[in-house]
Amino acid sequence: MTPDKIINAIEVTLRGPMKNTHMAGFGPDAHLNEDLHLDSVLILNLLLHLETSHDCEVPERELSKDSFKTVSDLARFLAGEDAAIETEEEIDIKVHCFVSCLCAAIKARPGMDHRPFYFGVWDTGFHIDETSRLSYHGPSVKHDHFRHWFRRLYGVDVIGWYNKDDSKAANLARFEQLLNEKNETEHLMVMLDLYHLPERENKFNQNPFPHYVMIEKTDDPDIWFMHDPDYRWEGTLPRAAILNAIGQPTVEGGYIFDRAKASDPTDGDLRDYFDAVFDDTRNPLIDAARKIIQVHVDSSTPLDFAALDLALRELPVIAIRKYAYEHGFAVFWRALDLPDQEFEEWCDEIEALHQGFRALQYKIIKLSASGDAAFAAQIFADLDALDRREFHIKAGLKSWYIRWHTSAFATGEFPLAMTGTNR
Repeated sequence: MTPDKIINAIEVTLRGPMKNTHMAGFGPDAHLNEDLHLDSVLILNLLLHLETSHDCEVPERELSKDSFKTVSDLARFLAGEDAAIETEEEIDIKVHCFVSCLCAAIKARPGMDHRPFYFGVWDTGFHIDETSRLSYHGPSVKHDHFRHWFRRLYGVDVIGWYNKDDSKAANLARFEQLLNEKNETEHLMVMLDLYHLPERENKFNQNPFPHYVMIEKTDDPDIWFMHDPDYRWEGTLPRAAILNAIGQPTVEGGYIFDRAKASDPTDGDLRDYFDAVFDDTRNPLIDAARKIIQVHVDSSTPLDFAALDLALRELPVIAIRKYAYEHGFAVFWRALDLPDQEFEEWCDEIEALHQGFRALQYKIIKLSASGDAAFAAQIFADLDALDRREFHIKAGLKSWYIRWHTSAFATGEFPLAMTGTNR
C-alpha cells in the first residue's frame, strides 16, 4: 500500500471507529501527539485498526522504535519507507515525578550526585483497584518511603503542607502563602492534574493525569514559573491556569523542602538504601500484568477480554520507570571507573526491556479487541521473556554493587557521591 493510501486509511480510522475529536488540523504534517492528541496506547489502537481493517502490515519487531512523529512518518513507516524518517535526537524519558522533583534539588547543589536516589524506582509501587485495573497513581501509592530515605541520605526534610482534611480552597490558600513566603533555596512541590493544563504537552493524554511539579513566582503576579523535572520542561504559565489544575478533585498533595540543608550521603546510608530497595526475587510490574491478564482470560471470573485494554492502559506510564536502572548502573560505572562499553551494553538491555513492554501492549490491545485466546498464549510467553530479561538486568546491577562494595571495604573509600554527566 502506498503512503498516500495509508494516510487516507489513517484519516478514515480516526474519524470513524476511533472518533477522534481533534481532526481540524489533520494532514500529512500533523503531529500524532501534539496535533491529534494520540498517546502511545491510542497509536497502538490506530495500528491495530489499520492492520485489521485496511490490510496494513504492522512490523511488530519495529514497534520498539520511535520511528514516527507525524501522519506522514507513520504512513511511510507502514509502507516500508521508514529509513528516511528523521527522529528526535533525544528520547524524553519520564521516570517518576515525585522522585524527579526531589532530585532536581540535589542537582542544583554543585558536586552532589542525585543518581543513587533512583535506586529501586524501577520497582516503585502502583495501584490495582477492585476491577483489576492497573494505575500509576491511586490510594495505595504513598511517598513516605522516599521522604524517609531523602532525609536519611541527604539530610533534607520533605514537609507535607497539603491537608486532605481541609477544603480545596484552604489548601490553595496555604499553597499561595507558602509561595509568597518561601526563600530562594526552598522548593514548593504540588500535585496538579496535567490534563487540565492544555498549554502543556501531554504525551500520555491521561485523564486525569496526577503529576508533581514545582512552582516559583515571577515579577508578574498573574504569571508563575513551572519547573517539571520529570518531563524536562520549564516555563511560565498563567497563575489562574495552574491554580485550576491544582484545584481539580482528582488531585491532592504537596511538599516543601530546602536544598540549602542538603549534605552528601554517608557510605553506610548508601549501602543500606541499596540493600533496602533492591529485590532480585521478583519483578512486581510483570507479576501484576500477568495476574491481571490471567483474571481477564479466566472464564470463571466476571471480567472478559474486552476489559483488558482499559485494565492495562497505564502499563506504558509505569514501564517507563525501568529506565531508572540506567541511573543505578551509572552510579557504579563511574565509581568503579568501568569502560564506557560495559555501561552502554547494559543501557541497551534496559532499552530492550522497556520497549518489550511496548510490544506487549500491542498484543494486549489485539487480545482485548479480538478475544482470540491464541494471543493470550503469546502474551504469557512474552511476559516470561521480559521476566528473564529483567532478572538478568538485576543480576548485572547486583554484581556491580558487589564489586563496588568489595572495593570500597578494601580501600576504605565509598566513592559514590561524585559528579559526572548523565546518559
